[in-house]
Amino acid sequence: MTQISSTKIDLVVACDLNRGIGKENGLPWRLPGDMKHFRELTSNVEDPAKRNAVLMGRKTWESIPTKFRPLPNRTNVVLTRNTAYQLDSTVLKATSIDSAIEQLAALQIEKYFIIGGAHLYEQAVNHPSCNFLYLTQIDERFECDVFFPNFEPLFTLISTSKTFDENGIRFCFKKFQRNHQE
Repeated sequence: MTQISSTKIDLVVACDLNRGIGKENGLPWRLPGDMKHFRELTSNVEDPAKRNAVLMGRKTWESIPTKFRPLPNRTNVVLTRNTAYQLDSTVLKATSIDSAIEQLAALQIEKYFIIGGAHLYEQAVNHPSCNFLYLTQIDERFECDVFFPNFEPLFTLISTSKTFDENGIRFCFKKFQRNHQE
């Protein structure tokens, strides 16, 4: 079994009721509880000798404020078709999900998380290694210019948290599992 076929990748996203995920290369909402959930989900490992990897597109990378890059306690991978794109030496660069998995094979990686953007999510929901989708469902409609792809036919909801309210915005955390054909 190859590294790619045995690797499971999970998706992490926050979206509104229209599946909106961003506007002008940023988040249209401010939800500290969601950011804390994201940090814990993508950082925590069971084996202290390992780390998690966060895979993101170039625009997602650039949307993270410089002072927070790279995301700490995680192996950061930026996916871009631009082979000349310059990154800090602590950040890996890949041209596809599969090439990222191949690069990470030599490292002690516990979990692989796709964290955006829209183009990468589109690839990931259909990727054979896709396993779980961790979705922060925001119970409002925001003005967005970037959207999460239609995923419902491919996934089954397996858990939903209680509803939270921050800054007048209601949201909950949902976990879906990818339906795999045998």
